[in-house]
Amino acid sequence: MKCPFCGSEDTRVSDKRETEDSSITRRRRKCLSCKKRFTTYEEVEKIELSVVKKDSTRQTFDKQKILSGLIKACEKRPISREMIEATVNEIEKEILNMDAKEVPSKVIGELVMDKLKNLDKVAYIRFASVYKDFADVEDFKKELDALIAKRAK
Repeated sequence: MKCPFCGSEDTRVSDKRETEDSSITRRRRKCLSCKKRFTTYEEVEKIELSVVKKDSTRQTFDKQKILSGLIKACEKRPISREMIEATVNEIEKEILNMDAKEVPSKVIGELVMDKLKNLDKVAYIRFASVYKDFADVEDFKKELDALIAKRAK
């Protein structure tokens, strides 16, 4: 590692710490030439993932969009922010494990609905009503009937 102060490559790690989820390693370094200290961060390089929308346009994957959708769906429900964030992290992990550079938005929507179905039925119906573009009360009834039928099994 090159010293940012003098450019020397002769440095030593004096302290190493990892974040709680072990995704980033923080290293405190000391330059053996100029004796100054500096910090470096190491993390796994993330794959540039594109989302293919219904109209075939592509956008960069943004987990914040999933988070905001889940927050809206879970509004005024007994679901903590930590549970929502954990769900978003699970969804992101599943998407990254697909080993694809492009993921259809439909796949992401289905993943979100599957997770919400297990998390909170009301939040699931809220999300599904927007995602599936419910036109009237009959669409709500069909989705509710399907949920009730699955629970009865």
